[in-house]
Amino acid sequence: MRLIKAVSNRHARIGIGRDTIPPAFSVAAAEDVIGFHSTIPQYYPTPLLRLPAAASKMKIAEILIKDESKRFGLNSFKVLGGTYSIMKYICTEIGIPDDRISFQDLQSGSVRGKTGDITFSTATDGNHGLGVAWTAQQLGYKAVVFMPVGTVPARIRAIEETGAEVQVTKANYDETVNIAAEAASKKGWVSIQDTTFEGYETIPEWVMQGYLTIMYETLVQMKTMGRTRPTHILLQAGVGSMAAAVLGYLVSKYVDSYPYTAIVEPVQAACFYDSFVVGDGEPYPAKGDLRTIMAGLSCGEPNTLAWDIINNFADAAIACEDEVSVEGMRLLANPTGNDPKIISGESGAVTAGLLWLLTRDNQYTDIRQMMDIGPDSVVLLINTEGATDPDNYRKIIQGYY
Repeated sequence: MRLIKAVSNRHARIGIGRDTIPPAFSVAAAEDVIGFHSTIPQYYPTPLLRLPAAASKMKIAEILIKDESKRFGLNSFKVLGGTYSIMKYICTEIGIPDDRISFQDLQSGSVRGKTGDITFSTATDGNHGLGVAWTAQQLGYKAVVFMPVGTVPARIRAIEETGAEVQVTKANYDETVNIAAEAASKKGWVSIQDTTFEGYETIPEWVMQGYLTIMYETLVQMKTMGRTRPTHILLQAGVGSMAAAVLGYLVSKYVDSYPYTAIVEPVQAACFYDSFVVGDGEPYPAKGDLRTIMAGLSCGEPNTLAWDIINNFADAAIACEDEVSVEGMRLLANPTGNDPKIISGESGAVTAGLLWLLTRDNQYTDIRQMMDIGPDSVVLLINTEGATDPDNYRKIIQGYY
């Protein structure tokens, strides 16, 4: 049984030029974003880790993993979008420039006096909601977080510990987004969502911009390692916000010489894969039922802003069965040789499992050749989350899955 299926994107790299690169994800934009993030007291660049022993077994030059489980002590990269978008909203709302504002400025009495009471709301599978709730707590505002049916208790508790109110719906993620948006509209809350819907694009773009810090840091760290850029990057996608932001930045920086980029999703929620299969340039909902252990990627419809970038520039989409994530979690938890141990959750580890299978299992030779992965490949992975469901993580690592 094949656990992986892949499709090339027939629209990728066609007519690349400066006028096709989204300015919101430019090099200059990334510098503004990291300039703000670096004012947060808990800020430091998350580690970029080398796995030389695993790379040797996979017969490639280098594996690099950006470990976002270390971001602000919140176990995920998502807080980058929450902090940046809330800053942009506040600055826009009270009419102050955002190019020089610090996190401490946002916490000050003068800013709070101008904004008054605000309730920020969002829908989430866990990580994005925690980022929004944490930011609201740090700045002295309220937060209401909507979560889909089946959300594990640990993810609910993590959000409630910030003082936010959590409402668990009886719907899946996509429907929960609609429920949250309707509640925010009725109650006058400010919706901080990482996906778009009709009439709602500005804040999701700010959220996406927040993720630029990941790639900005990564390229600086690679330079200290003697590497200029990866040859390949595997990017997880739920609605596609992080993947599109990272890809947009890479295209902005390198134009037509950016790394080979593959979008990675669960088979059960593969909206980008399914859209590439249709291949008419339009986004389509996932054909699966969305039920996957990769909760952070359990999203049925693409963010339309993300779709425009991914459709124009991503080279391929790859859909993975849950077993691929399990393989990655165990690989990172039980490293080869002297490679560092990495605690990675279900959504964070799928790219590691994918790379392992592509390079070690001959039934995927066709995909490996399509991606041109070989002895000179420098592959970048992003561990998007740690063990956000500790009980399930323990079971998987101990072999009970």
